Amino acid sequence: MYLLDTDTASAALKGVVWIDRRLKAMSAGAWCISAITRAELRYGVARRPGATALAKVVGAFLAIARTEAWDRRAADVHGRLRAALAASGQPIGDFDEMIAAHALATDAILVTGNLAHFGRIPDLRVENWLR
Repeated sequence: MYLLDTDTASAALKGVVWIDRRLKAMSAGAWCISAITRAELRYGVARRPGATALAKVVGAFLAIARTEAWDRRAADVHGRLRAALAASGQPIGDFDEMIAAHALATDAILVTGNLAHFGRIPDLRVENWLR
């Protein structure tokens, strides 16, 4: 399963052709977004109340994107991951840590262009579709 990070979901919303093609070629259950990414997308819309076109595009994407629920497995992995990153002096930010933990907890491949952050996380499988 592929878990799209917020940057990849945003690129899909912007109509990046190669991401759109890749998602359409996959079965519906082969990819999803984290509940954290869903929250980030909703936040982006809420910050721009007059952007009705953006709200429609995000709404349409969220209607087809399966949202993986944040659960206790993800929370448990997050606690350990966040502590390890803090101890190493290399935290990557709350939401990125939560998305990484979610990918680890669900054994998903994280699709992101942010290799600088996510590359620091041991055992996290990452693909960059934004190149």
